[in-house]
Amino acid sequence: MARIAGVDLPKNKRVIIGLTYIFGIGKTTSQKILAEAGVNESTRVKDLTEDEVAKIRKIIQNNYKVEGALKSEINMNIKRLMDINCVRGYRHHRGLPVRGQRTKTNARTRKGRKRLVMKKKK
Repeated sequence: MARIAGVDLPKNKRVIIGLTYIFGIGKTTSQKILAEAGVNESTRVKDLTEDEVAKIRKIIQNNYKVEGALKSEINMNIKRLMDINCVRGYRHHRGLPVRGQRTKTNARTRKGRKRLVMKKKK
């Protein structure tokens, strides 16, 4: 089993797909890493040699910010936006859509479940 950047890669998937299980690495980045390491994209993770795994691990450590470091950087960026009181920070703080989407309807993913307002008795 290949363990790269603290993530166990699935054994039966191709390497190009297996690398996308690491937070911060998508398909395009995975292609670049494998080309630099000289590993065939269609090989399965279980068929990788220790040498190839070491090459991939070294490339990721030296050139890319992944997993915990990337998550902490993203959180620091959001915190900075909130500290300087910009519109994006305000909307992050309130739990509203940040990038200009409508909120009268269709914002349930960001806003959460509907909260019904109690009707007053007459």
